[in-house]
Amino acid sequence: MARFYADIRGNRGEATRMGTKESGMSGHIRGWHIGGSVYMDVNEEGEDVVAIYLTSGSSGHKSSRLLGRFTEKDLDK
Repeated sequence: MARFYADIRGNRGEATRMGTKESGMSGHIRGWHIGGSVYMDVNEEGEDVVAIYLTSGSSGHKSSRLLGRFTEKDLDK
């Protein structure tokens, strides 16, 4: 059973994917020089965790920068 669900839309329509606790889920949306990556997994306490990174896009000439790791608790802050 899927724990994570993703959808993406572009000029070829929409695509969806599912991920489990074991597989996690990731995606990278990017232009040539800038982009963003999102990773979902489960921490030791069993909470869903999302990590968001700023990337240098398709050119990949710079290191990615972690913008933050968040759980559901962060929605209430």
